[in-house]
Amino acid sequence: MAEHPRALWVLAFVAFIESSVFPIPPDVIMIPMIIARPNRAFVIAGVALVASVLGGLLGYAIGALAYDTIGQPILAALGKGDAMADFNTRFNDLGFWAVLTAGVTPFPYKVITIMSGWTGMPLGTFIATSILARAVRFFIVAALLRTFGAPIRDFIERRLGLMFSLLVVLLIGGFAAVKFL
Repeated sequence: MAEHPRALWVLAFVAFIESSVFPIPPDVIMIPMIIARPNRAFVIAGVALVASVLGGLLGYAIGALAYDTIGQPILAALGKGDAMADFNTRFNDLGFWAVLTAGVTPFPYKVITIMSGWTGMPLGTFIATSILARAVRFFIVAALLRTFGAPIRDFIERRLGLMFSLLVVLLIGGFAAVKFL
């Protein structure tokens, strides 16, 4: 599918639905597409970014408008049902970091999109943070694949999520150290 003329549309669809309900990340399609056409790496990442943020808005709407009928069953199916009440009380205080973390790490972004709508996170904060997080994730993958090609694929698939997670921990730790020192 990576070289199919409609591959970008398929990527857009997968990135869109992954941000609200679908369990498979767009990387499954994005990585082979970039390997097949490295000169289009940043176009491919841009399509994934736009579709993912738009899909995140669907997730936000599910949380805001249809949490009880749609959002709660999705989160329960993902094993996140029990922790919701406790999560809601702390979420908006850490909303920027929650969206950023879910947007770049292996944590399911759809959980955060739905929770953002449910908790009433300011829409502007949600959109800006989603753009930042998803751009970092997709454009770093695109840059690595464009620069190093297929040999970097194993690192991306096995280790990049861990690297992003460590980066987030370091950022949060750095801000905490500055605040308390």
